[in-house]
Amino acid sequence: MKRLIGLLTAVVGVVFSVQSSQTQNIPQGFAASNFQVVGYSEIDGRPGFKMAIREVGGRWYMYMGHLWHRGWTIMDVTDPAKPQVLKFVPGPENTWSIQMDLHDNIMITGLEQVSRRWGGDPSKPHDEGFLIWDIKDPVNPRKLGQWKTGGRGTHRNGYPGGRYVFAAAALPGYQDELLVIVDIQDPAKPVEVARWSAPGQHVASGEKPEDGMQVHGPPIVDGNRLYLDYGGAGMYILDISDIRKPTPIGHLDFTPPFDGGIPVHSILPIKSRNLVWVNSEAIAEDCREGLGQASLVDISNEKQPRLLSIMPIPVPPPGAPYADFCAKGARFGPHNINHLQHLPDVEKQGALMYLTYFNAGLRVFDISNARLPKEVGYFIPPDPVKRYGPVPDKLVEQTEDVLVDRRGYVYITNKNQGMWILRYTGPRPAATN
Repeated sequence: MKRLIGLLTAVVGVVFSVQSSQTQNIPQGFAASNFQVVGYSEIDGRPGFKMAIREVGGRWYMYMGHLWHRGWTIMDVTDPAKPQVLKFVPGPENTWSIQMDLHDNIMITGLEQVSRRWGGDPSKPHDEGFLIWDIKDPVNPRKLGQWKTGGRGTHRNGYPGGRYVFAAAALPGYQDELLVIVDIQDPAKPVEVARWSAPGQHVASGEKPEDGMQVHGPPIVDGNRLYLDYGGAGMYILDISDIRKPTPIGHLDFTPPFDGGIPVHSILPIKSRNLVWVNSEAIAEDCREGLGQASLVDISNEKQPRLLSIMPIPVPPPGAPYADFCAKGARFGPHNINHLQHLPDVEKQGALMYLTYFNAGLRVFDISNARLPKEVGYFIPPDPVKRYGPVPDKLVEQTEDVLVDRRGYVYITNKNQGMWILRYTGPRPAATN
């Protein structure tokens, strides 16, 4: 029975309710191409958001933030068919604790003010900045320190290990988030060592910002280069040979024509191929904004990055009751990728790119030929049956984050649903250029 279900999932694409001890806790009615469902967890009724993973002593631990609950969940996913919640660590009230990164025995968790749209109360106090944790004991994090911005806090920070956190920080006097590099060598006394903002962002000095100018993060370090996803200001490449003086090297603007949502939301260098992956984030529901993009950028000349190709727009599965995903409702467009490449237990970037697409679920693109990318798989969860938060307006599925571990298991989270654990069953091409 289990083998038959797997074949149906991978080949046919849609599996309806099946009475089986292995599948009875998995929501039915999903659509899939080249994916098999391995496991599912309701995460004790706390829909997950951003994820990070590590193996310790032969056991696999998933760390997770939440959109609607203040704090972090630690799960055991050693057996991906039977994921288990081990602990929930409460976070500060009225504060988003949705983002985290980790390396070795240190975890960084962002704190930021929550807008009213997402359930925040501006009349009440909130915490901000980021927390530094010791996770040597993987199930019992120990708080070591906190860095504060003096403003709204930080969004998605990068921590590739070592001494420095590369923060997407909202500081007073600036338009939204900028890059701040923080030294955590003494985690009880973290210290800012550098900041860099795009031209126009420092409004306190009289500069005039572009629309949507913000570092979303995480800033990505590769050797002495730092890659920034800067929203309406495009993508930047910085030289950080001198950590105290980040210096811009290359820049590519995406606006116009891509002026909807967050035009540059995620960035990932693929240096072995002189490529950078860039994608936007859809914000407005029902496609009430300009087209988003997911693309590959050529950095053979890093001083003059150039757009090389754009991923095809996802198409609804056969038999879907909507002609396109805009008609399905809620957000449609790119969001997150398998980002945390510095983690030893995350699958390293090859010729497959995993991208969450909100109401179009998870999409997988073959980028072996960087000039001719193609979609090779998808997984679309069923619409949720229970509302946990005020977003989206229409209760349809909204796939948020994706993480792929080095065993090949694919984890995705959803605004109003649990965590899915999948396995990609399609072709695995080798890069050709």
